[in-house]
Amino acid sequence: MKNYSSFIFLLLILQHIYANKIIYGLEEEVKRSEFPIGFLFGTSTSAYQIEGAYIEDGSSLSNWDIFTHINGISFTYFLLFIRNGANGDIADDHYHRYLEDVDIMASLGVNAYRFSISWSRILPRGKSGQVNPAGIKFYNNVIDNLLLKGITPFVTIHHNDYPQEFEDRFGAWLSPLMQEEFVHFAATCFKNFGNKVKYWATINEPNLYSELAYMNGLFPPVHCSPPFGNCSSGNSDTEPLLAVHNSILAHAKAVKIYREHFQVEQGGMIGMVASAYMYKPITNDEVDKKAAIRALTFRVAWLLDPLVHGDYPIEMQHYLGKDLPRFSFEEKLLIKNSTDFIGLNHYSTLLVQDCLYSNCACMHDNNPTCTHGENRAISGFLLTAGQNKYGAFIGEEMGMAGLYVVPQGMEDIVDYIKKRYNNLPIFVTENGYASNENQEGENDLDKDMYRVKFHKSYLASLARSIRNGADVRGYFIWSFMDNFEWKFGYTIKYGLYQVDPLTLGRSPKLSAHWYRDFLTNSSFNNIQITSSI
Repeated sequence: MKNYSSFIFLLLILQHIYANKIIYGLEEEVKRSEFPIGFLFGTSTSAYQIEGAYIEDGSSLSNWDIFTHINGISFTYFLLFIRNGANGDIADDHYHRYLEDVDIMASLGVNAYRFSISWSRILPRGKSGQVNPAGIKFYNNVIDNLLLKGITPFVTIHHNDYPQEFEDRFGAWLSPLMQEEFVHFAATCFKNFGNKVKYWATINEPNLYSELAYMNGLFPPVHCSPPFGNCSSGNSDTEPLLAVHNSILAHAKAVKIYREHFQVEQGGMIGMVASAYMYKPITNDEVDKKAAIRALTFRVAWLLDPLVHGDYPIEMQHYLGKDLPRFSFEEKLLIKNSTDFIGLNHYSTLLVQDCLYSNCACMHDNNPTCTHGENRAISGFLLTAGQNKYGAFIGEEMGMAGLYVVPQGMEDIVDYIKKRYNNLPIFVTENGYASNENQEGENDLDKDMYRVKFHKSYLASLARSIRNGADVRGYFIWSFMDNFEWKFGYTIKYGLYQVDPLTLGRSPKLSAHWYRDFLTNSSFNNIQITSSI
């Protein structure tokens, strides 16, 4: 009887442990000690998404300021672009609350913080105007307070927002003039902040932004053409290629300025950030396997190959022909080896179906990653999906359509980058879990278990990459706090901290407590949920 009682007691203990693992997503343990000494652990944000103060202290109107205001178009049409008609006029009011936010980061235990510089705040009129002293002062204050708390600033120079004047005068990223404007902006940042900033990212994921802005017409300047969409202007087959082409040359010219005039004295690193999904074949058919490789080429290598190898992938040149812009001999020399590191924004993995040897068709209701242009060269003649033909998902759905939890994808994409780019230093500049207002537990800060599970599993996958030899040097959670998520407004949440829409007060979610305990090597199971960290 005694043995039986002991067995029952042991069974209850095991059941309790197993239940905790299911609830908190602790199936796979990961510790900070599995990462190298000096590894950067931080959080990420961007200027337009958190700062607010859009017309204060000399800042000019940005492309997103214009885009997020109705400005003469019908309200119904406007709501198609921005959920609930939201904008970044106030956002998280970081412009006025940065001291509080830096204190919260310090209490969280991060040793790095990635943020971006508002182009409109520093150079309201670009090269044709003066540097705005108030903008310089604001970012110097942010940087100084980060350093005071032992937090390393990791600065993105351009993250989606730029002065609207560029769009009006010369078409922004569709014009070579944007290259010179960006170089001037970057040099201004190096001059004013470079003695305190050791990590620079030139441009945030131009490969994704070009698709959203110039192929699908979902971001400003809302350019697209059939079958991708019915915008008032644009060419979905060529404009994304031109925008990325100008971004690559702008990056390389800025890097040249940095290396020749600033890097030796300031001792920093400079690189580019790419959007980097992982792709897997939807079937075991050889054509789908090749399509999955082609997806990586058309979505990731499109941006990174020129920065390392000096030109676009051969496969893209073959399929796109004259639509793909060409680099001159001098430009190839300029862009080759023009990055000290590769920044990866990795969130999810998608399945890929070949469209070269069969006609592809999809419905948005069943496939949120569908563009209706799958049979065209600009898309790589491939279709992406989260479900296979039997309806099985590649991973658990997140709160934002088209994103799936596939931790193995982190190891796979890092391995791909390691092999293709000679194991250049890698920073995971964004990785995060998207939840929405209607998701179970979203409004209960103590039940943020999906986000905890996500970060634990993706960090464990990243740790495996490092053990396998990848030179990964940092990991930044997107995002520090809930913010303006572009076309989704404030309905999609990525933050470790919830922001009250009325008071703008910051409150830690369960994931914030977990991250702090991970960073301090504390036991997550022993955390005490409190109103602040």
